[in-house]
Amino acid sequence: MDPYYYVAAVSGLALLAYYFTLFRAGIARVKFKVEAPSHSGPPEYERHVRAHHNTIEHLVLFLPGMWLFAFTVSPYWAAGIGIIWPFMRVGYALGYYRAPEKRLRWLYASMPPIYIFVLGTIIGASAEIIRGFA
Repeated sequence: MDPYYYVAAVSGLALLAYYFTLFRAGIARVKFKVEAPSHSGPPEYERHVRAHHNTIEHLVLFLPGMWLFAFTVSPYWAAGIGIIWPFMRVGYALGYYRAPEKRLRWLYASMPPIYIFVLGTIIGASAEIIRGFA
């Protein structure tokens, strides 16, 4: 089996985690009677929206970072490192819905994969470029 299927599966989980926050923000809009296009409402509603927005802000780093890392380093390592991200982001959102301070441990746990992917991609690509000149 092609190892990139593992990366694809983690990508699907990441998109599902994003959709979870999108869905919950929509449910909160109805629950707190916040009419579109406004994003202002009670703090409980705004936490749902922030969890959603923060997740997409991280998703645009996570997904391409994971795929670039898979290409330049290893698809197995990319999937293995990336698998924690979707679960940490759902934990982040659930914590944020309860209280802002309850999101922090999940936030901190979801960030290392992104750093690893970005730095690993730069190192992996640089190593291949240098080997090409040797």
